[in-house]
Amino acid sequence: MPARPDLLPLNFGVTYWDRLGWKDKFAHPDYTERQWDYARSGKRHNVATPQFIINGHGVVTGSDARQLAQRIRAEKRGETGPMIMVEGKRLHIAAGRAATPATVWLVRYDPRVRNVNIGRGENAGRILPHRNVVTGLRSLGTWKGEAAVFDQPAYRDANERSAILIQQGTGGRIISARRI
Repeated sequence: MPARPDLLPLNFGVTYWDRLGWKDKFAHPDYTERQWDYARSGKRHNVATPQFIINGHGVVTGSDARQLAQRIRAEKRGETGPMIMVEGKRLHIAAGRAATPATVWLVRYDPRVRNVNIGRGENAGRILPHRNVVTGLRSLGTWKGEAAVFDQPAYRDANERSAILIQQGTGGRIISARRI
């Protein structure tokens, strides 16, 4: 899919393929649990790879680019979430409507393309590009609809970027997001 400024695709590596004898060097158990949180929230009993979860709700297997593009259009979030503003090292979340308390996530990711030699499984022997690989995920707290301020932790890797996601619960809809 070509780069689009209106999308923030994030690559959360999962650990459940490690049993095949090849470990994904980007995978983390927290990211696997996050995918299961989405499945439970959507009342699904399975997860898949590659799996796209659009705005925390729309799910599509990523092997069909046309189906993915259709689902992105169908799951458009719109402008309903609170505004996220950055002022120095502080994040300001504007007041807004919150149906349920929302988790404020800080996501660190590497926007560079990283080519990976696949050792086992159906892609064994192939070199697959990975982009926007998530390198850190941290809950900054909860947003309940009132204006809120959060401190932004410092990171050392200048190649990485950050994003803020405001999500209903831990596996629900993304109600606001911003690259920072």
